[in-house]
Amino acid sequence: MINVDFFKWDEIDDKDLLFAVIVSRFQSKWILAKHKDRETWEIPGGHREEGEEINITASRELQEETGAKEFKLVPICIYSVTKEDGDKTKHPVSTFGGLYFAEVTELGDLPNLEIEEIRFFDNLPSELTYSEIQPSLLDKVIKYINN
Repeated sequence: MINVDFFKWDEIDDKDLLFAVIVSRFQSKWILAKHKDRETWEIPGGHREEGEEINITASRELQEETGAKEFKLVPICIYSVTKEDGDKTKHPVSTFGGLYFAEVTELGDLPNLEIEEIRFFDNLPSELTYSEIQPSLLDKVIKYINN
């Protein structure tokens, strides 16, 4: 079982943030990426590099995974993912990341890295790489945008 929780930026130590996920929109459509090694879609994001500020991670990952050239990046909150494997003797481990929203106004070429293609969606497709996590992240961003 996987649990997704949300925190304010000052509730979790910055050094514990391992990922940045960027819910991104272009011309009123959600941008999703397809990794070269997978057949499923995912919200752009990735690992923080050593010594990198999490906001820089978000900007870099957005550019690498979508080809975004012009965008406004908004930090939303910190999220955690906790996996429970059913073994009651093991303490569940949580990983933390920064959740962002990006309104992309210009796209360039997709860098020749790990992403094969991007597509634009009105809603999340059923073929998600992280189907137990990504809908919660999108919902959190939609609530933020609509407030």
